[in-house]
Amino acid sequence: MGKFEVPDKVLYMCTGSKCGKRGGKDAYKMASSFVKHTKSKIEIEVVRIECTDRCKFAPVCNIQPENIWLKEYSEREVLRLLAGLMQQQQD
Repeated sequence: MGKFEVPDKVLYMCTGSKCGKRGGKDAYKMASSFVKHTKSKIEIEVVRIECTDRCKFAPVCNIQPENIWLKEYSEREVLRLLAGLMQQQQD
């Protein structure tokens, strides 16, 4: 059995019906690809979730352990958040 590893940070991205229709699915794909192809000293895991029950703010995502929430975000905002988190850890 393998070792259970916990990432440094986790980005939870809602891809439920409203979030998905408002860009959540595309943003999830973009964020996953960005994290996978960007070298960083920290490990960030992107997790797709079905619903956060915040549909009127769709799309929504959350970064843990910082408990940062983005609502009605663009793909650019998610990239900025991820790049900022990666930069913080390198300073």
